[in-house]
Amino acid sequence: MAPHTSFESAPPRAAVGVLDAPVMVARDVGVGFGAKKVLSNIELGFTPRTITALIGPTGCGKSTFLRSLNRMNDNVRGYWRTGTIELDGVEITSRDMDPLVLRRRVGMVFQRPNPFPMSIRDNVVAGVRAHRMAPRHEHADIAERCLREVGLWAAVADRLGDSPFRLSGGQQQLLCLARALAVEPDVLLLDEPTSSLDPVTTEMVEELLRKLAEHLTIVIVTHNLAQARRVAQNTAFLYNGILVESGDTQQIFEAPNEPETVSYVSGRIG
Repeated sequence: MAPHTSFESAPPRAAVGVLDAPVMVARDVGVGFGAKKVLSNIELGFTPRTITALIGPTGCGKSTFLRSLNRMNDNVRGYWRTGTIELDGVEITSRDMDPLVLRRRVGMVFQRPNPFPMSIRDNVVAGVRAHRMAPRHEHADIAERCLREVGLWAAVADRLGDSPFRLSGGQQQLLCLARALAVEPDVLLLDEPTSSLDPVTTEMVEELLRKLAEHLTIVIVTHNLAQARRVAQNTAFLYNGILVESGDTQQIFEAPNEPETVSYVSGRIG
């Protein structure tokens, strides 16, 4: 099985129109921890204002790859990476890319909600404050705008000073999403964001992602194949640390080119 070239895989930038150029691109990326190699030869780009789903069995490297896109793995013992990952043509580990700026521009929401031990309002504007993006008197308006955007405002408007840990799990996840949006990222990474949510909240999050994709580039790791089909324009299938196939979501699910993809999307492996 040969690694598959993706729908936006590392084309020479001179050959790509400005409007079509991926906002982020991985070129021949390998990732591992110590002596263990997790990913090999990943070539994948993310087109502006689209949703890309990363699918594949547990342990195939989806989350490791996702966390490499904004350097969340950097502090993990033994982590290493080869190849390049570029944001707007700049390698994310170069001197020209401040890690704090990278993580503002490439936000992330994790599988399990991780609110900070501060008030609901302060959770939303924590990044805004850290990056000094707005004066203090604007923080309340920013918090309201982001909470409205994720559909949480009605539930918390009269308790903004309360602890977020009094919220339900689904509400905590929406709060974390509001916090990620408050710093106005260019790219939003989501690692199984609805895996612990009820169907109603999951539907709400999926609808929100469709709206966000009008101005954001979104990459979502999901084990829910139906979710990938519902929300993503593009899908990338990883298996045993290799990008097997990627492209238009409908094509990946209805007419895949590789036998491993056929087996996975039909439920025979994974």
